[in-house]
Amino acid sequence: MTSVVFVHGTGVRAKSYEKSFARVVNGLGRVRAEVRVVRCLWGEEHGASLGLDGASVPVRSKNRGVGGGELLDEDDPLAVWALLEVDPLAELREFAEAARARRGGGARAGFAPGRQDPWHTIADRVRGLSLAGVSGGGESVAGVSGGGLSLAGVSGGGESLEGVSGGGQSVAGASGGGLSMAGVSGGGGSPAELVSDLAPHLGPAAGRVAHEISRTLGGTPPADGIEAIAARAVYALAVQRAEGPDGADEPLPVDGADRDAVVGALTDQLGGTDRGGFAARAAKGVAVRALNSYLSPLSSLAHSFRSGITRGSVPAGGDILRYQARGAGVRAAIRAAVREAVDSGHGPVVLLAHSLGGIACVDLLAEPDPPAGVELLVTVGSQAPFLYELDALTALRRGEPLPAAFPRWINVYDEHDLLGFVGAKVFPGRVTDLRVDTRQPFPRAHTSYFAHHRLYELLAPELP
Repeated sequence: MTSVVFVHGTGVRAKSYEKSFARVVNGLGRVRAEVRVVRCLWGEEHGASLGLDGASVPVRSKNRGVGGGELLDEDDPLAVWALLEVDPLAELREFAEAARARRGGGARAGFAPGRQDPWHTIADRVRGLSLAGVSGGGESVAGVSGGGLSLAGVSGGGESLEGVSGGGQSVAGASGGGLSMAGVSGGGGSPAELVSDLAPHLGPAAGRVAHEISRTLGGTPPADGIEAIAARAVYALAVQRAEGPDGADEPLPVDGADRDAVVGALTDQLGGTDRGGFAARAAKGVAVRALNSYLSPLSSLAHSFRSGITRGSVPAGGDILRYQARGAGVRAAIRAAVREAVDSGHGPVVLLAHSLGGIACVDLLAEPDPPAGVELLVTVGSQAPFLYELDALTALRRGEPLPAAFPRWINVYDEHDLLGFVGAKVFPGRVTDLRVDTRQPFPRAHTSYFAHHRLYELLAPELP
């Protein structure tokens, strides 16, 4: 039985690690049921924190606007999602602004006196949205609860997920140091986990979007394309709510195919036909124009809220800085997890490491006395090859080859993840690069690997 030690990346603490761990358990369980997954949570003890309660952060009393930056290509479908990551209602507001401009001073309102404004009718349909019937790859979900929404008939990737409640799948025995895949059931398929995460938040999100439609579009002439725009706004707001106030929780890992399945189902319920996540033809370019106009004021807001932004970014950015100066504790935690897996007698050990966790694993395995028993290293969205090129790895200087005893190394990356790098040209003959496409814009592309089903399909034949 192979043991996979799951090493998290920067910014992760206990709550978010458990969510990611459950995803890895279910993902590997679908392709290699005999694999045992072992925890390696280092962030609680060795992660960064503001030990002086933010005394180093200056206080600003004035806003100062900063210029825009590069324009996005309106033919890039990820531009829509890049916008909605910033402001879920921005695309809808841009659509409403164009509708008001078409109305002008004396244009017809687009509906007969005494009848309900058609925009209010659309708003009512938005309020009635549910996740019933969301489909992806074939897996049925029954009994998912949350927010009063009907989720019967949600389908995903192939397994029955009866009795899933609120936050996702049930994982029996998940509190221990390791978990066998055998007999694991629940929440692993697309888009069941996403549906479960969003269920408690869809109703409030739909109500907010419905209010915005009535407020900004009421009395304007009819226009095509609102169905897909409204569906995307509801989805983006639900994701924002699921991640907690001010993004306090770990970003929700989402595969692009799952996102499009949910948004497509919502669009269908509103009477639209946009199943691919793209803007309707009449609304083409709305998202990009809105995003480009938002860049300057958002830069100003960033200055105003610097203290909150800095505190919120400490786990992610601070962990990297702290590792560079105090990384021995992280590497010791990984070594201990490997030793536990070896001592348990559950076969060869695989290190599966995300982001900064991959850097730490490369450093550990390049040390003169690496832990015994590791047969495969899998880095996911990691910067280890980049740091080697910068001569910034702890245990291996630029120009030095990987030690002869260094295990087989598979490096997974997504071209949209600006924090994922390739290693085949950096370590010729020693690294195999595997590219995946989560169909997410950055930075969500960096946090969505373990929600991407193709990742596990690629790893299945590679695991010892």
